[in-house]
Amino acid sequence: MAGTLRTGTLRTDTWRNWAGDQRAGGLTVLAPAGTEEVAAQVRAAAAAGRRVTALGSGHSFSGIGRPEDVALTLRRHAALLDVDDAGLVTVQAGMPLHRLNGELAARGWALTNLGDIDRQTVAGAVSTGTHGTGARFGGLATQLRALELVTADGGVLRCSPDEHPEVFSAARVGLGALGVLTTVALQAVPAFALRAEEGPARLPDLLASFEEVVTSTDHVEFYWFPHTDRCLLKRNTRVPLSEVAPPSRARALWEDEVLANAGFAAVVAAGRRVPVLVPPLAELSARAWGTRTHTDLSHRVFVSRRRVRFREMEYAVPRGAAPAVLAELRRAVDAGPWRVPFPVEVRVAAADDVPLSTACGRDTAYVAVHVPARSDPGGFFAAFEAITGAAGGRPHWGKQHGLDAAALAARYPRFAEFTALRARLDPGGVLGNAHLDRVLGPVGAGVAG
Repeated sequence: MAGTLRTGTLRTDTWRNWAGDQRAGGLTVLAPAGTEEVAAQVRAAAAAGRRVTALGSGHSFSGIGRPEDVALTLRRHAALLDVDDAGLVTVQAGMPLHRLNGELAARGWALTNLGDIDRQTVAGAVSTGTHGTGARFGGLATQLRALELVTADGGVLRCSPDEHPEVFSAARVGLGALGVLTTVALQAVPAFALRAEEGPARLPDLLASFEEVVTSTDHVEFYWFPHTDRCLLKRNTRVPLSEVAPPSRARALWEDEVLANAGFAAVVAAGRRVPVLVPPLAELSARAWGTRTHTDLSHRVFVSRRRVRFREMEYAVPRGAAPAVLAELRRAVDAGPWRVPFPVEVRVAAADDVPLSTACGRDTAYVAVHVPARSDPGGFFAAFEAITGAAGGRPHWGKQHGLDAAALAARYPRFAEFTALRARLDPGGVLGNAHLDRVLGPVGAGVAG
């Protein structure tokens, strides 16, 4: 049965991502359960000369997860396998982060840092370099301690710093190009709370004291409202669970659903219909956010509900370059023809040693821009990409960008190391798609590092 695709086979006419801008049709969709079934399906696809893509939640804005032929959904491969006494969490890679966060909280554990969205699968979040914010903290990949990978020939590699260490190092942000991630082991920490302090700030003040602001507590981020100098500053401090004091249900409903989602959706819709309204609406939106403080379990504070759909581009720049990048972006918005209804998000992370991590080898600031999901970002994204490129910016792998392998090789000192490993593990390009061929180069083509 090496050439037969049978287990859990489904048919679907189309696939689309969360934002709706990436689509595919005519796919063979398989739902294997267990590593051996995953391996059997990859072997069968490879024998039939077909390309394989592992599906996550579809929350990437780039084409990284766009399937072309055989698509593996890991929804039947999504169990929590173990949490040991030291907090080592072993989980099947199809589990979504929001379920994992709940499972860990029930056992008295937590992931030490998270992004602000938790709908991704563990595999998708790890593979694309998902990160949160915190000057002393790395992205999700830095919390990995071991992983299991099904390679393009259907082999199974169990990897850690002691077993296939070169594969483990690269596969922590593997883009889906080295194998199908089936199981990961993450280092959790004892459950903790976050004291969230949110309030207004001015962009010139934040840029003038950027380093002081982003290192002032554990997790800092801010949102700049284009066409204004107004920002929303968020500062989250790690505190004991005994200090948990969440907002009332009514207050949470008003702030998180009415203001942050329903009200914002109305603002975005009005701006799309009448673009000239965007600047005054941005001023109104910024003023609507007052000061608030609350304390809750860490994952409830890290994560925000995002019901207004958008397209996103995010670049990682050296942390010291962030004020100049933001100042130049403001100048471009003020001088340009665009009307930008979404705030610009700014976060930070510590340097790490993961070859294709956006924070590899340098303390990093992340700057993210957004447009409504059904909008053409056009010149706005292009201008932003040019500004960050001048600072040596690296694009988030799961978000829109226009760079190819040659450009990316110049920005990642270990790029050639990764592509050489890819060529060894998948010489036939079984696990590729058009997007990976663009950003990594066709397998075997080689890219100068």
